[in-house]
Amino acid sequence: MPKVSSITRVLEIVEAVSYAQRPLSPLELSKDLDIPKPTVHRLIQTLVEEGFIGVDIGGGIIPGKRVRNLSIELWQQKQFFQERQLILQGLVDDIKESCGIAVPHQMSMLLTNRVQTDRPIQIYLPAGSQSPMWCTATGKIYLSLLPTQTRAKMLRQLPLDRFTENTFTDVDALTAELDTIAKSGVGIDNEEFISETVSVAVPILDKDSRYLASLFVNAPTIRVSLEALQTHVPRLRVAAQDIQTLCYEFEMN
Repeated sequence: MPKVSSITRVLEIVEAVSYAQRPLSPLELSKDLDIPKPTVHRLIQTLVEEGFIGVDIGGGIIPGKRVRNLSIELWQQKQFFQERQLILQGLVDDIKESCGIAVPHQMSMLLTNRVQTDRPIQIYLPAGSQSPMWCTATGKIYLSLLPTQTRAKMLRQLPLDRFTENTFTDVDALTAELDTIAKSGVGIDNEEFISETVSVAVPILDKDSRYLASLFVNAPTIRVSLEALQTHVPRLRVAAQDIQTLCYEFEMN
């Protein structure tokens, strides 16, 4: 059997941690990747020091800042970005309201793509802006899809600051809301982040049904109610599927 290089083992660890649906233990990485325990511990220590992986409060191994930043940079590659914009433009043409894509970044949601409606009264949220997870449709759909223990840890770390009268600031109430969203598969923001603004989001998944990003539409309540906005969910799901297909084609190339 050919000898496996240290570089290959490092990349395998980063890949395994990035794809995992929950934090992995060093022992799990050792068994799954067939790497001796002393070697796994040594490589993990190096990767933590370099910022490629991290250790959560329970001792589990999670993606580090450099891996998260790399994933966003890959997501924003010019060709891929422009093709997502075309899909968003078609969505906006149909719905007649502004649409966008956001991804988790540290403790916020980072807006990576945005297409504005040409209707009067618009919400200014440019690409590159960040918004809180706990009171946005994009963040709530992401949180709802996390494993129960991971979500609980995340909610304890979030500040849950109040932005409007409707913002969830109680962990138990927010957890119940996220349980409901997990069942429906639709994130909602009922004037929780910006007053007189509502939003609906669906997840963009990869070919293995893992979360990639959140696709949303938002609008001022003077023009559209939350209930009316929710009627566009089927069209949002079609666009999310189109982006999933685009991601798969990107991987194949």
